[in-house]
Amino acid sequence: MKFKKKTFLNLLLILFVVSFFVTPLGHYSKIWLNRIFATSPKIIEKAERKQITDYDWKLKDADWNFFNFEKSKGRVIFINLWASWRLPSEAELASVQKLYDAYRGKLDFYIITNEERAPVEEFMQKQGFTFPVTYLIIGEKTPIDVEEVPSSYIIDKNGYIVIHENEIADWDSSVVHNLLEELLEE
Repeated sequence: MKFKKKTFLNLLLILFVVSFFVTPLGHYSKIWLNRIFATSPKIIEKAERKQITDYDWKLKDADWNFFNFEKSKGRVIFINLWASWRLPSEAELASVQKLYDAYRGKLDFYIITNEERAPVEEFMQKQGFTFPVTYLIIGEKTPIDVEEVPSSYIIDKNGYIVIHENEIADWDSSVVHNLLEELLEE
């Protein structure tokens, strides 16, 4: 039985598509595609920015100690809500890591999950991420919407939300870097 070139190519295409669903190649390919199609987040026009007025928000740090978001009042803040089991979160966190590496100590980072500590630590080690993880306390009042994952915010020194992105974004872009430099100088 002879295979025609077209039949062979169709079979190859079917195998490639099936690999997206049943092999690790598919998982890594989906992450790669998410990263390729991620764009810079959109900056909210000054007239349309909403202000956070209540910074009283209890969270847990990586050591499982409670602290209050109030400590960031008057500082530039980056918040990212993520989950290790969400593929878009996994894809986005590589650019979050690069942003953290570039601005560590210059602004406050809250890279927040509502997961248990053990799977998060395993995920962080496997991915090689070093940014500090913050843990959400379920049921605690929050100044932002924490339901959508992934979701990110950049907040200026006066508490105005300058960026609110509900989808995967490229946080290691010149748009974000230029904005942060401007906000840090204010």
